[in-house]
Amino acid sequence: MTEAQQLDGDGLVAQLREWGLALGFSQIGVADVDLSSAEAGLLAWLRDGFHGEMGYMAAHGLKRARPAELVPGTVRVITARMDYLPKGTTDDWQAVEWDRLASPAQATVSVYARGRDYHKVLRHRLQKLADRLQQEVGPRGHRVFTDSAPVLEVELASRSGIGWRGKHTLTLHREAGSMFFLGEIYVDLPLPLSTPVTGHCGSCSACIDVCPTRAIVAPYRVDARRCISYLTIEHAGPIPVELRPAIGNRIYGCDDCQLACPWNKYAQRSPLPDFDMRDTLAAPTLLGLWAWTEADFLRHTEGSAIRRIGHQRWRRNLAVAIGNALRDAATPAADRAALAAALQASREGADELVREHIDWALSA
Repeated sequence: MTEAQQLDGDGLVAQLREWGLALGFSQIGVADVDLSSAEAGLLAWLRDGFHGEMGYMAAHGLKRARPAELVPGTVRVITARMDYLPKGTTDDWQAVEWDRLASPAQATVSVYARGRDYHKVLRHRLQKLADRLQQEVGPRGHRVFTDSAPVLEVELASRSGIGWRGKHTLTLHREAGSMFFLGEIYVDLPLPLSTPVTGHCGSCSACIDVCPTRAIVAPYRVDARRCISYLTIEHAGPIPVELRPAIGNRIYGCDDCQLACPWNKYAQRSPLPDFDMRDTLAAPTLLGLWAWTEADFLRHTEGSAIRRIGHQRWRRNLAVAIGNALRDAATPAADRAALAAALQASREGADELVREHIDWALSA
């Protein structure tokens, strides 16, 4: 009798879903490791340079599409979805976010980054899920991932029934939109596969049309070099001058493609307090955040995903947003004067990167 025959796979997957729910996950699926049909698209994306400065993506190459090469012995990937909207989020949250974006003196941080660092939350809870699995079936080879290694997360999520790939390349779920994180456990256990779901984007192009920098160059294809999330987080150097006006008041990440998506009216709230909004990010202003010293930045971003960009990039991003506020007729005169004065006062002590962005901002 083979291991697959001995294993009560369906019962074990049902248990995994129960354990996952208790740990704060909203959905659990199981994917195969044969992702060969995704290799051509990955290679084309890398060949076009759409990964920008994220050299690790090119360095890992096809290992992303070959789980059994990344973790030898892997035969299945357990996928997990964790919703992240704070539990107190109102039903009109998308309208609230659009209003913030239309208020140039306010600062906009991507929703996912307003609470605790998701890497830490998911990794800890995925490990607990893996430990519980091993208690049930005995020691097994496994490895936990959450946006932390060469893993085709959306591809695995799509193949395991978590959702479908939207035209913005994020995973979409009919009852949860896209406001969730993904995590994976690579295992050497032949669990039964989940059934993929069909896509439901149809002819909708809202995400493509709304992108401020036109980073979604075609359905299901994003040029990271133009993406505001990439520019404000992954990109280390000067933000291209031609893209700065489109960044508006977005200082960390960008949610526009998700705000415009009709499916996100079904986005789910997280039961976990980890994703509750920090007080300092509830209604931040550009002037208030610019006043943070590096010590303030480190204190206010402790345990947050924001901290990893460092104070320099944080100031760079703020300088761009302030420059856009200075150029926006909707910015009250008093705010414009205060922002310009704050930049002037900081210019002399700024490093070269930040000073260049300050000078651009003041050239309005």
